[in-house]
Amino acid sequence: MKKIYLIDVTNRDGVQTSRILLSKLAKTMLNIYLDDMGVFQSEVGFPTIRHEVNYVNANLELAEVGAIKRMHLEGWCRAVKDDVELAFKNCPKIKHLNISISTSKIMIQGKFQGRKTWKDVLNSMIEALKTAKALGAETVGVNAEDASRTDVERLIEFAQAGKENGADRFRYCDTLGADDPITIYQRIKHIADVTKFPVEMHCHNDLGMAEAVSLTGAQGAIESGVDAYINTTINGYGERAGNCDLVSTILALKFSHGLGNKINLDEHIDLKKSWRIARYASYAFNLPIPIGQVGVGANAFAHESGIHADGALKDRRNYELYDPEDVGRGEPELCETGRIITTGEYGGLKGFIHVYDKLGIHFKDDKEARKILELVQYANLHTQKPLTDDELKFVAEHPEIVRKILTLTP
Repeated sequence: MKKIYLIDVTNRDGVQTSRILLSKLAKTMLNIYLDDMGVFQSEVGFPTIRHEVNYVNANLELAEVGAIKRMHLEGWCRAVKDDVELAFKNCPKIKHLNISISTSKIMIQGKFQGRKTWKDVLNSMIEALKTAKALGAETVGVNAEDASRTDVERLIEFAQAGKENGADRFRYCDTLGADDPITIYQRIKHIADVTKFPVEMHCHNDLGMAEAVSLTGAQGAIESGVDAYINTTINGYGERAGNCDLVSTILALKFSHGLGNKINLDEHIDLKKSWRIARYASYAFNLPIPIGQVGVGANAFAHESGIHADGALKDRRNYELYDPEDVGRGEPELCETGRIITTGEYGGLKGFIHVYDKLGIHFKDDKEARKILELVQYANLHTQKPLTDDELKFVAEHPEIVRKILTLTP
């Protein structure tokens, strides 16, 4: 049986959420957490945008030194030759790329204003794809933006052209979140039956069905004998009403009666890392986790109704499909109520050393400590919030790479 792999797009699509910001350090921490969770690939961002370049290159360096162990780091750009060339000029060591272009009639007309035909769209994708492969890309996904409003035969032509010219996957973008589970299953199964080409699902949540359409689309691909890839974001963050949620998708693949025994999920996925990554993303984005968020919300395992509470106390399987421990919850959290020493933008050396001593990190002398202190001060200024313990450890472990991440040159 073919598998489903997860490609998280929090650092590309998630950060496009209106009215939010995410620091480059926080984006890096998300990549480290995603890698630790066993996610196959992270869409790290935009190698063509100047303020992303140092961050992307620094993360590629983290992969080189083994701080990011298995996960692919993939950039996104338009399916335009010049953009691909710029991506490799800015980030010569990038090995994975997704290239995107609009395919629906409404977008071809509305965005290109008559300057492009369907053949122009195909040719632009093929030229960009060939350029990426020639410049050293190991994998390239070809993205059909607004696929859900594109004629299915055109999507087949698009995917087939990608396959014949060296692409590795076809990304079906439900850009407006307009698909429903039955229709997308039928469309993806037909595309995969004809092309025999792996399909990547990219679904938005405008109708509240992002997880459902992603899963049924992936099921159609699997049943046609090809691997499937699902794009997710942490806590479902993303444009407008958000994207397909990472934890919800994993839980569905593991515990849904209809999917659990039908579909093989990438065996590297570690569901127990869900709680940690969800909380960090909430802190970094400054967006609260909804109380009813699947798996990680405050009420995900809360019972008050008499019948429910009684049943859960007798056997929690009465009213819980999975356990808190399955998503990394259940341990008590301690909160200091006495004296607290913190370090940050204006922190001094003694307080800084005290904080790191408590983390189990000890400096050989004050000179080494001052070097890291300066970076922590800049990092705090960069994130505009207190650094987490994991961020503090990361700064101490990879100071020169952190320096690159924090460097923005207008």
